Amino acid sequence: MSNTKDKKIRHLFLSLLFDGIGMLSYVIPGLGEVSDMIWAPISAWIMTRMYKGKIGQAAGLVTFVEELVPGLDFIPTFTIMWFYTYVFKSQKTDKIINA
Repeated sequence: MSNTKDKKIRHLFLSLLFDGIGMLSYVIPGLGEVSDMIWAPISAWIMTRMYKGKIGQAAGLVTFVEELVPGLDFIPTFTIMWFYTYVFKSQKTDKIINA
């Protein structure tokens, strides 16, 4: 397996894991809001480390807000970012290269 494919699979696994951690606040009512306040900055920081550049910074901000706003924890921001990076963005790049 190539290094790029390994990174892609590792990012997918981590994205699913981090989205799962973000959704854990639904499991413990009341305590969830407190855990979201702790998880929001951590998840934003992780997002900016996983995805570099301005797009990673924007995704970090979205993740931060998503975790802080009650009721939005169901949005899988890490997984959406993974799809953007490894599926949609790579398809766009392939079209440009093949044009």
